[in-house]
Amino acid sequence: MPAYKRILLKLSGEALMGDDAFGINRATIVRMVEEIADITRMGVQVAVVIGGGNIFRGVAGGSVGMDRATADYMGMLATVMNALALGDTMDKAGLTPRVMSAIGIERIVEPYVRPKALQYLEEGKVVIFAAGTGNPFFTTDTAAALRGAEIGAEIVLKATKVDGVYTADPKKDPKATRYTNISFDEAMGKHLEVMDATAFALCRDQKLPIKIFSIFKHGALRRVVQGEDEGTLVHV
Repeated sequence: MPAYKRILLKLSGEALMGDDAFGINRATIVRMVEEIADITRMGVQVAVVIGGGNIFRGVAGGSVGMDRATADYMGMLATVMNALALGDTMDKAGLTPRVMSAIGIERIVEPYVRPKALQYLEEGKVVIFAAGTGNPFFTTDTAAALRGAEIGAEIVLKATKVDGVYTADPKKDPKATRYTNISFDEAMGKHLEVMDATAFALCRDQKLPIKIFSIFKHGALRRVVQGEDEGTLVHV
């Protein structure tokens, strides 16, 4: 039995690159979708917020000196491209995805409308939220916290390249240990980088727990939704 009925999964754009320098690695995105399909078969309602770093990285050099808001809008469009790729891969895997964008591009994807998103989730469809919050100066981490709170998700799952939050950088310190769970206040006091400050504060205020885990660890997503000891849980 899953420990959660409805989750918000935050995927970074970089996670889609696999071992590539930028762009979307086909094998990587197919494997991620298989893991998502696995938990939907358990009856878990899944919403996804996707970043755009894998695409924006390819044009980042040209954004040097660019107006911040303009660069952020470029990043939002990159997330739409990732959302379309993710949705297409889900469709081929037998899932029913719905891409909803925070910025209006109705000829490509439908706009984000909260009641519609909730309806899709109840119907067992996977909702992919694109274009962040639709505003510059806010990260996709903040979009994940915001959408998670809006749709009544029980937890925000932040998929990363590491399998949790550690006492120190495990690559530099062999004695570093993983936190199984930690409170918001303790994470703040220890200056642990869980999410950006805005996203972290929103989750804390809404009493929305965050689980940090590795999306590259086979079966980790399933273990997380089953409530097993995987990753690090940040809670009130």
